[in-house]
Amino acid sequence: MTVEEWESLCDRCGKCCVLKIEDADTGEVHYTDVACRLLDCGNASCTDYASRKTHVPDCITLNPQNLETLTWMPDSCAYRIISEGGDLPSWHPLVCGDPEGPKQAGATVAGRVFPEGSVEDDDMVDHITEW
Repeated sequence: MTVEEWESLCDRCGKCCVLKIEDADTGEVHYTDVACRLLDCGNASCTDYASRKTHVPDCITLNPQNLETLTWMPDSCAYRIISEGGDLPSWHPLVCGDPEGPKQAGATVAGRVFPEGSVEDDDMVDHITEW
């Protein structure tokens, strides 16, 4: 798969760009409704994708080699679905032909997240959510 083909798998849901909390006792990862500081909360897209690692050094660059180790990736993630041998959902842009398909299906965090820094660290547990 070329880099362009790989990148086209992303449906721009933004779920991988929300802050997560890991339970120290169980290792379970919980999603929050608080987004990375680079995520445009209104449309769930990165505001500086090309240079994101400069601004957010721990941002993960997904690739076929590291995907299996990223167990926190959402079940709806196309990268995960493909790596597990599944079929993309009907709303995925590569299936429906519409880049707005994920938003229309309610499969993105667009308009449903708070920007990083707007929530106090002590309050993060109150922002755990299920997508």
